[in-house]
Amino acid sequence: MTCVRKSAVVGVGLVLAAAVTAGCSNAGSGSGGGSYSASTSSSTGSGPNAAPTETNPPGDIPDNQAYVAFQPSTGFTGFTVKVPEGWARTVKGTTTVFTDKLNRVQISAVSAPAAPTPGSVTNTVIPRLRSQVPKFADPKVTVVKRKSGSAVLLTYQGDSAPDPVTGKVVRDAFERYAFYKQGHEVDLTLSGPVNADNVDPWRIVSDSFGWR
Repeated sequence: MTCVRKSAVVGVGLVLAAAVTAGCSNAGSGSGGGSYSASTSSSTGSGPNAAPTETNPPGDIPDNQAYVAFQPSTGFTGFTVKVPEGWARTVKGTTTVFTDKLNRVQISAVSAPAAPTPGSVTNTVIPRLRSQVPKFADPKVTVVKRKSGSAVLLTYQGDSAPDPVTGKVVRDAFERYAFYKQGHEVDLTLSGPVNADNVDPWRIVSDSFGWR
């Protein structure tokens, strides 16, 4: 009788052990499913474990970008400025535009009776741009030194025109330099995505401006 009881106890113990083992095995499967679910949530960009927003900004001009001198052939031709080599060029009146992907260089020459000042840019240029540039914001006007002399710099942000193929709109940062000499003003506007690191390329272009 004693042996039977011991066998029964052992049998019960084995059953309990098997149940515990099965429970642990099921728990492991559930945990694995949870990890997979979290991973799926990250890949779709939802949930608390979503992958971070892409931080590599579009629109960076390559460090090895070459530059060539530009001088207009019509209108006021008394200046030169370096522009990135190989960019597409369009001309409309006295305005020349160079573009590549998301970046843009615009050069406009006009007659002006007086040199631009921070006040004149604030009172005349900013209101005009506010009506022309979608979601115009954060204008700041300063006087800066470049190799050719002083220029009035207006920085601001705005939305780009929709891409003709994708319809995508990019948030752009703008630098507008107003250079002046003897009744002639040249406005040099450099623009690209707000997160692009184009400080050095834009400095190359704006520093290259010179009167002839």
